[in-house]
Amino acid sequence: NRIKDLLGRTARMTFHLVDEGANLAGSPPPGVMFLPSERAGERVAVRRNVAVDGKNLTNARAGQDSRTGEWVVNFTFDGTGTRRFADITRANVGRPFAIVLDEKVISAPVIREPITGGQGQISGSFTVRTANDLSVLLRAGALPAPLTIVEERTVGPELGADAVRAGMISLAVGTLFVFLYIILLMAGLSVLEATLTLPGIAGIVLTLGTALDANILINERIREEVKNGRTPINALEAGYTKASGTILDSNVTNLIAMACLYGFGSGPVKGFAVTVAIGTIVQMWTATVLTRLFASWWYRRTRPKELPVFQRPGLSLWERLRRPLFRIFPDGTRIPFMRGAKTGLIISAVLSTLSVAIAFHPGLEKGIDFKGGVEMEIRTPGPGDISVLRGAVGGLGLGDATLLQFGDASTFALRLPAQGDEGGVQRAVTAVREAFEKAAPGTRILRVEAVGNRISNELFLGGLMALGLSFLAMLLYIWIRFEWQFGIAAIATLILDATKTIGFMVLFGIEFNLTTVAAILTVIGFSANDKVVVFDRMRENLRKFKAMPLEQLVDLSINETMNRSLGTSMTLLLSALPLALFGGDTLSGFAWVMVVGILISAASSVFIAAPIVLFTGRNRLRMPDAAAPGKVEGAAAS
Repeated sequence: NRIKDLLGRTARMTFHLVDEGANLAGSPPPGVMFLPSERAGERVAVRRNVAVDGKNLTNARAGQDSRTGEWVVNFTFDGTGTRRFADITRANVGRPFAIVLDEKVISAPVIREPITGGQGQISGSFTVRTANDLSVLLRAGALPAPLTIVEERTVGPELGADAVRAGMISLAVGTLFVFLYIILLMAGLSVLEATLTLPGIAGIVLTLGTALDANILINERIREEVKNGRTPINALEAGYTKASGTILDSNVTNLIAMACLYGFGSGPVKGFAVTVAIGTIVQMWTATVLTRLFASWWYRRTRPKELPVFQRPGLSLWERLRRPLFRIFPDGTRIPFMRGAKTGLIISAVLSTLSVAIAFHPGLEKGIDFKGGVEMEIRTPGPGDISVLRGAVGGLGLGDATLLQFGDASTFALRLPAQGDEGGVQRAVTAVREAFEKAAPGTRILRVEAVGNRISNELFLGGLMALGLSFLAMLLYIWIRFEWQFGIAAIATLILDATKTIGFMVLFGIEFNLTTVAAILTVIGFSANDKVVVFDRMRENLRKFKAMPLEQLVDLSINETMNRSLGTSMTLLLSALPLALFGGDTLSGFAWVMVVGILISAASSVFIAAPIVLFTGRNRLRMPDAAAPGKVEGAAAS
């Protein structure tokens, strides 16, 4: 409240000569105005003409008078102000000179002698706080208009502790599933002096889930190299080298999404974007540099004759425990996914069309971030009487107010519609606070979110702009790194994924706010990551199997990357589920959007993105009569 009061003041200081002959009991004569004094009930007659303007101040500092010990504000003028102050004081020795701040006379000392040094002092009934506040305002200068608060978010310590506790539970459960680089991530946040918010905690858990993606890519590559007959040292080297390009491409798309989110999001969402971006950079480094170092140390110490990447008959129990026990898709799996390419595209198009339709009617449930209004969470000393509280709010004339019990019998959530301009929002918050205090003394305000109409529109447009720019940037990057067919397939799939995710939000009444925009962008980043991995394998196989028909090549590429895709999706799901189950009301919508988006993205890589590449590249990426069936078999066998 002190900061709001400080920001809302204009702090315009002027100096006026006092008209000692004016009759304060009557009307002010021409050229004179009566201003209130700092002393209650007193008025001072000052001339309207401004002798010296406060805009000529260069500095103002709080201090103590050396003689009286009282707190004062010492100020200094620039060259113009110094000359004018010297001229006025030289010509009016013996007369009172009023110091006026925001149309109020702070003091009116008598000019004892000319003041030519450009320095002065404001004395009055100051405390150390009020003196410092005044000096801050004076240093800021005379503002052309008062500031209004367009957005306010307040979290009390009690609710903050509950939310942090819920976030920490979800963080702990997620860490049990996936553990990597948390210390480096926190160190990065500390170096940047980033504030850890609830979306930031969500970002940490989610980056823990995606952190294993690069390691899965590397390990799958190493398995392939061992299967092709390479020695352990050559398999390790080739696995890291071949996976590095894929890791770079897949993570750059995620960084693009986070950059758009940071550029157009608000404070909490920016924190989420920073956390995910740092996590992405750290996991790229740990996967390509740190784990490679550990692998080299292990190899130098053990000098293995083979790498433990396959189960083989006749192994001892110890050898079996050291080797992978389970693979979702066994090596050599060849599922003909492209036989259902048209069906997958038709089903996806129908679902996305229905999602767009319900997004307009009945429409998304916008949070206050995008529709404006006031949302408060309160807690009464004991079980609250909701009818009494509703009556207290209903008599304020603030529109259609909704008060619901939230959690236990003493906690309530209040929602108010937009209150016109930003000043109306602030007045509504103050009125509600006072009404609740009268209706139930001891009531505590746990959380306040107030967003004006203008800022809500800006946030909504910013969210849409972030989505649009992330699509455009990803399209350009994938187009440059691959072919235009891959870029079109990626963006078309991302749009279809996003629309189906929005349809899920409409069906289950999940609010569309800045936090869920962060979830949608995260889904887009993950989806693009997954597509890039499949596209990279397609590009490699196009060079490797020059005679293989495109449909067969697409199926081969999907089968070869399926274990990686499912492994990454599972680790991310295992990180998002604790947020949905234990993250509390603040994060549940975010987490469920993530869970559904991950499932949609995993399916779309196979049944949408790959078919689009197949149909758009059939006559461009691979000529239909490029090879006969006999050549295909020979190429595949080789």
